[in-house]
Amino acid sequence: MNQPIRVTVWNEYRHEKNDKQISRIYPDGIHNAIGTHLKYQTDFEVRTATLDEPEHGLTTEVLTDTDVLIWWGHAAHADVQDEVVDRIHERVLNGMGLICLHSAHYSKIFMKLMGTSCSLKWRESGEKERIWVVAPGHPIAKGLDEHFEISHAEMYGEPFDIPEPDTLVFISWFPGGEVFRSGCCFYRGQGKVFYFRPGHETHPIYYDAVVLRVISNAVRWSAPVNGPKPTFGRVQPLESS
Repeated sequence: MNQPIRVTVWNEYRHEKNDKQISRIYPDGIHNAIGTHLKYQTDFEVRTATLDEPEHGLTTEVLTDTDVLIWWGHAAHADVQDEVVDRIHERVLNGMGLICLHSAHYSKIFMKLMGTSCSLKWRESGEKERIWVVAPGHPIAKGLDEHFEISHAEMYGEPFDIPEPDTLVFISWFPGGEVFRSGCCFYRGQGKVFYFRPGHETHPIYYDAVVLRVISNAVRWSAPVNGPKPTFGRVQPLESS
């Protein structure tokens, strides 16, 4: 029997405690809305962590015991300790998967992995978002239709200042005419990174069945594989002369 994928769902968990509207939508926090769904998947072992825990809940021991880290952040990116960011960065390069959701495009860890400003256009207007699957054969698109819609979402628009994705899985369209690369896969070292756009805190998007299916698919895609470890530095020839 295969070992379960060990998932840590990380959230700032400040909006939900400080804003009554948001606390009504996510009374137990966005991390628990996502984590509760993932716990129903028999191949996942799930824990949560939040910003105001010691070391943001992401100690060396926790990260060593994590196969895939899901990251949701918005208002407190600057409060994340650089030491913890460096710790996550090292784990990703050594094989841990990372899923960055919505405004986590401005998280320290995503920007460090991308090496760019990660800036974009945005508008808080509660518009419809139509998300098109442009890589239908990709594992993250498993079980999806050609497109799906979110009735009320914050608009993100191009240009999105990121490196060219290794694979683009989703493109979003908004009624204002904007489009956005909303499902982007990257390889960094031995690790895999997935950026997924939907998920503003004032909309109940993390209860949407299709959004949760995408996140579950992304966990399975980004989980480490038992592949060869690369060798760096000076080596001896494999063949004798």
